[in-house]
Amino acid sequence: MSKLTVAIPVYNSQNTIKRVVEELIENITEYLLEIVIVNDASEDNSRQVCLDLFEKYPKIIKFYSLAKNFGEHNAVMAALNNSTGDYTIIIDDDFQNPISEIKKLADYSLNKNFDVVYTKYEKKKHSIFRNLGSKFNDKVANWLLKKPQGLYLSSFKSVSKFTVNQIIKYDLPYPYIDGLILRTTSNIGQIVVEHSKREQGKSQYTIVKLIGLWLNMVTNFSIKPLRFATFLGFTFSIVSFLLAVAGILIKLLDPSAPLGYASLLVSVAFLGGIQLTAIGMIGEYIGRTFLSISKLPQFVIKERHEKKE
Repeated sequence: MSKLTVAIPVYNSQNTIKRVVEELIENITEYLLEIVIVNDASEDNSRQVCLDLFEKYPKIIKFYSLAKNFGEHNAVMAALNNSTGDYTIIIDDDFQNPISEIKKLADYSLNKNFDVVYTKYEKKKHSIFRNLGSKFNDKVANWLLKKPQGLYLSSFKSVSKFTVNQIIKYDLPYPYIDGLILRTTSNIGQIVVEHSKREQGKSQYTIVKLIGLWLNMVTNFSIKPLRFATFLGFTFSIVSFLLAVAGILIKLLDPSAPLGYASLLVSVAFLGGIQLTAIGMIGEYIGRTFLSISKLPQFVIKERHEKKE
């Protein structure tokens, strides 16, 4: 019998996580099931609910509680570091991934020879804000990570044991799971599944968290933004030189021609903005390099609850 791990990062999900776990245990019986729950320092009663679940199903559940809120991708890394299944399926804690679709993904993954299988939704039930963020992230990933066209980087996916073992070698503080997958393998499949509406609560992805996720992808897995900044700087240097030559010629041909003070200010402000953007991008790379060298932890497990062999 194949072993299936379901990894669940949990944040403020006291009202949904119990149902998610119990329905998984009730319905997924054709595999040797392991459920790895990581509580990302929830502010509600999620920790106690998860602990009660572990005490009820100690042979199936592993439960880890992080010392502070590290973010979803860090919590997933904590789960992957403790996964032992032939395939690990990563799901959300909000019941937007129906149990029937989890079984469908598990069957497809174990019957095919893909290293990773992403899901694609016929109709996404996220908020408009979340969908716009996902579309933007998708377009950037096409450019930066050489993501295959048409592949949707869903958080609901299955990852083979081989790929998990490669991913967890990454121990730097800003993981981006899909970037790690795309740099590890090109043997990737995709399957269409249903997506349910969030039953309770609201998405934890704020504009700040989405920007942080985007920066993780941009600065950790590609130097293309630096090359783009260099290209932009070179382009505007040429444009500025041509404008300067044009200004000199106009003044020589018509000494009475006034030079535009307003246009000069606009040009200086615009070029200054380009320079500051490029410097900021370089600073982001340098800052992340510093934090990586200083060994900022990817996650810190405060509590470990797992059945001892």
